Amino acid sequence: MKVAVALIYLEYAAHSLAASPDSGRPRGVSPDFAKFYKDAATFTCISNPSLSLPIARVNDDYCDCPDGSDEPGTAACAHLSPLSPQTTVNGVGAAGSNTTLALPGFYCKNKGHAASYLPFTRVNDGICDYELCCDGSEEWESVGGVKCEDRCQQIGKEWRRLDEQRQKSLGNAGKKRKELVAEAQRLRKEVEDRIQTLGTQIEGGERKVGQLEQELVEVERREKGRVVRGSVPKKAGKLGIVVGLAKQRTEELKEALLRVRGERDASATRLVEVEAILATFKEEYNPNFNDEGVKRAVRAWEDYAARDKGAEADAAHDRDLDALSQSDKQNGLDWEEYEGGDDDESETDVLYAFEAYLPPSVRTWLDAKLRSLRITLIESGILADTSSSSSEGESKAVSDAKTRLSTAQKDLDGHRKDLTTHQEDLDKPFGPDDVFRALKDTCISHPAGEYTYDLCFLSKTTQKPKKGGGSTNMGNYVSLEQIWVDEGAVPADGKGLGTGLRWAMKYEHGQHCWNGPDRSTMVVLGCAEEGEVWRIVEEEKCVYRMEVGTPAVCGEAGLKGKGGRDEL
Repeated sequence: MKVAVALIYLEYAAHSLAASPDSGRPRGVSPDFAKFYKDAATFTCISNPSLSLPIARVNDDYCDCPDGSDEPGTAACAHLSPLSPQTTVNGVGAAGSNTTLALPGFYCKNKGHAASYLPFTRVNDGICDYELCCDGSEEWESVGGVKCEDRCQQIGKEWRRLDEQRQKSLGNAGKKRKELVAEAQRLRKEVEDRIQTLGTQIEGGERKVGQLEQELVEVERREKGRVVRGSVPKKAGKLGIVVGLAKQRTEELKEALLRVRGERDASATRLVEVEAILATFKEEYNPNFNDEGVKRAVRAWEDYAARDKGAEADAAHDRDLDALSQSDKQNGLDWEEYEGGDDDESETDVLYAFEAYLPPSVRTWLDAKLRSLRITLIESGILADTSSSSSEGESKAVSDAKTRLSTAQKDLDGHRKDLTTHQEDLDKPFGPDDVFRALKDTCISHPAGEYTYDLCFLSKTTQKPKKGGGSTNMGNYVSLEQIWVDEGAVPADGKGLGTGLRWAMKYEHGQHCWNGPDRSTMVVLGCAEEGEVWRIVEEEKCVYRMEVGTPAVCGEAGLKGKGGRDEL
């Protein structure tokens, strides 16, 4: 009886160890782990080398090793934690671990296609997993009568056809990325050139502003030291200058006369009103009330009314004032007759022009001294300041100097603001090779469900109802970062992120969500020949995830997926 049981056990062990006639490895073991199963008599647990088992207990459908390495071809150890990339060294599980599988999964050779690993939980479950195990070897026990045929030839052929398309698309995407990089470099060069130009313009503008400031100071000092105001003709003779000064003074007196006359008339009107009020008060107050304050006021009014108020302005006086207020020509005075310059220069004019006979250096020194003396006398109150008046304001020379200075200052401020803007733009992160600079403000539309979604790179994301209505801001661009994505293999159509580091654009501070947060969107980028939105998911309330394909992340400079392969 014991001999029969032993023979049955040995037959089962032989059946369980077999994988294929030419492999020489137990079922489910890949070439990477074949070295651990070479001993024909015993097997040592991969992550627990202190434990050894008879080779017959490998694939006996009982989990003997803490790391499950004795069951590479069954689901007996599927309850252990699956292997992760972080816990392997050269394809072997971390030594000493007793809760993690040492093997990546059940190895499917998939002859005619690409070998792969299948999770142990799906071994002998009665379902043919052709997407990972196209040879059907994982259902070797034929649970429930299920027998999976080998479809690797046709699946491999279709995969190679799609892979050829993917490789072609990848090549086109790489070319387009190079075009984007070239465009980004051109745009960056424009910014750098503009910064250099602005630096030169700012340097020149600062010099110009300094010169105009000094010019304004000199003009103000020169105008302050002038004897004759700017309104007097420069070529007028001595009589013309005097006439010009007299004309200006006359105009000032006329203006003062009109102002005082208006104030007089207004005061007279108010005085009449006040006297009428007091007269009414005297007539209507009740003398029987013993109010001393009222009585004193009445007596004061009587004394005021009894006093002589002097001669009242009569019509003749007003006519005289009207005559004085008329224009000079109406009064028979023509200033133009006297304002012209002298036709012939007199001998005394030569004396007044003696500075012209001095050497330039002496003339300049003398002029500066005379002007400084006059300014000192004006500031001391000895001479009147004739540089400006309330009637005519500052001189045209000063006004023009201030205008030139103000214009130069505005130009300088504008150049400085532009420089700050361009410098900030140059310092912003635009990804590898500055490639996203070429995509800035480029938008992609994508219809999904009841909405149309718009993604504008480095700008904003929006959502708009297809049936009409306003757009909803789903977030404004904040930053560019790298995130780890684990979505398995890329779909056959190439429209997927796969597994690995991916570029992502964060959009935040969108329109406020009713009874929720401000809308935000994480835009994760994958390699694609054309820019397109693949999927949009609302992960939480008003928190969106958008998967987008773009050639900007393709090629050697882009981030790689798991295993270093481009995930197109």
